[in-house]
Amino acid sequence: MIWVGLVLLALALAIYLVYVYNGLVALGRRADGAWADIDAQLKRRYDLVPALVETVKGYAAHERQTLEEVVSRRAVAQQTPGADGEAQRAQNGLALAMRGLFALAEDYPDLRASERFGSLQTQLAEIEDALQAARRYYNAVIRDLNTLVASFPTLLVAGMFGFGRRDFFELDSPLERQAPEARFDD
Repeated sequence: MIWVGLVLLALALAIYLVYVYNGLVALGRRADGAWADIDAQLKRRYDLVPALVETVKGYAAHERQTLEEVVSRRAVAQQTPGADGEAQRAQNGLALAMRGLFALAEDYPDLRASERFGSLQTQLAEIEDALQAARRYYNAVIRDLNTLVASFPTLLVAGMFGFGRRDFFELDSPLERQAPEARFDD
């Protein structure tokens, strides 16, 4: 009779381990998918940056330093893939450089009135909105995963199978919390 109880207990424990393991795997996959969504929006932004720089060059060719900063930050961001802190800092640096590009554009009324520049601004605003939504989703998944990994008794299973805490997609400075300005009304 005791053997039956032990077998049932072992079976219940095995079922629990499988359930917890599968939950951790599912959250890990959701986190990976959420990062892929962020990556897709970042790719859209990378693709838009050269068009913005070229448009601004036509109107503000002597503002070389700002334009070079955007191009340089874009290159660094492209060469730093992944969801770690270094990649996030590179993305944040690009966002700040783009903010400088838009600040520069305020000094050129003809540029602000340009239909192409307006279209690029609208596209960038849409990308930044999608990027913000993707970041929120990613951080929500990471919050759930980190909570599960840190909760008892799940932390025992997580430790056994190598599941660990992941970093949130966070910004380095309060200025980075603002999307690059996308409208220039006089």
